[in-house]
Amino acid sequence: MAPSPSTDQSPRPTAALSRQGVAIWLDDLSRRRLDSGDLARKIDELDVVGVTTNPAIFQAAITGSDDYAADIARLAADGADAERIVRELTTDDVRRACDLLRPVWEATDGQDGRVSIEVDPRLAHATEATIAQARELWAEVGRDNLLVKIPGTAAGLPAIRQVIADGISVNVTLLFSVARYREVMDAYFAGLEDRLAAGQPIEQVSSVASFFVSRLDTEVDPRLADLATPEARALLGTVAVANARMAYGAFLDVADGDRWQALEEQGGNPQRPLWASTGVKNADYPPTLYVAELVAPGTVNTMPEATLAAVAGAPAVVGDTITGNLDLAQATLDSLGEVGIDLDEVTALLETQGVTKFEDAWNGLLATVDAAR
Repeated sequence: MAPSPSTDQSPRPTAALSRQGVAIWLDDLSRRRLDSGDLARKIDELDVVGVTTNPAIFQAAITGSDDYAADIARLAADGADAERIVRELTTDDVRRACDLLRPVWEATDGQDGRVSIEVDPRLAHATEATIAQARELWAEVGRDNLLVKIPGTAAGLPAIRQVIADGISVNVTLLFSVARYREVMDAYFAGLEDRLAAGQPIEQVSSVASFFVSRLDTEVDPRLADLATPEARALLGTVAVANARMAYGAFLDVADGDRWQALEEQGGNPQRPLWASTGVKNADYPPTLYVAELVAPGTVNTMPEATLAAVAGAPAVVGDTITGNLDLAQATLDSLGEVGIDLDEVTALLETQGVTKFEDAWNGLLATVDAAR
């Protein structure tokens, strides 16, 4: 299920990371990045092979510059409301990024060269509406190397299954718990099985599962500090990496199963774990923490620009830093429970907060565009 690392011998740190089997994606997109050639340079010089977006990224891009002003005025003059304008602007940027990355998509047989666009975050708890909008976005962008982002909420699981069965490639976002991640893998497999049962091919269907990393330390570290015990202090800055490593362990478990083997024989593509939220929030931690400690074949790391720059300027990572540390990761999570912090409660809270943050960003973007109209 996990591809073998590349044999590229380039000394460039980002190429060395790619050689370990980690696909480097950029967690950002804007019209300025496209127009200036910045994204093209990152593809050529920093081994970027994909792009992810989210409502907060589009809010920053559209409200933080005048690059979209003329199109907003034009669309408003045509009678478009704020929601239609935002849809036009975001799908246009994503379509252009898809075209830029299409050579990567072709060279990697569809594994990379992907660009993500998210369904309206206000639909995170509405299954049918999520399915409908995923279909709309897939048709509107009209590019085979698109990934439609669907949150891995309870309501998102049946939506993921149906959209995969439709032949739409999916980036499952806002994952925090290993238990939910296993449910997401099940939904992906079920969607592929439904598609095969309907007599449809599955070779072109792709998926990643985005496991949010840094936000876990951001939530847990203050709780550990409040406990003020040696046992709690020893866990500072370790829980997010341990949790992500256990997610990769779940990925390996499933890769060895008969269910996946049967799908792979029919042309199924693995649903790679993707490490998201990899920018450190604590200045005391190394800026490459959530990259260097999460290296293993068959993974994706989507990085904000500052993290990508830090990786490019750091010593090259050599070797798998996950697989040999799974026992340590489990011990870390066991210790977290022993000091009195309930990981299940924390991850449930983070999912709720994550949906709310994206809703707030989307509503803020709509309000800004509406005012500009």
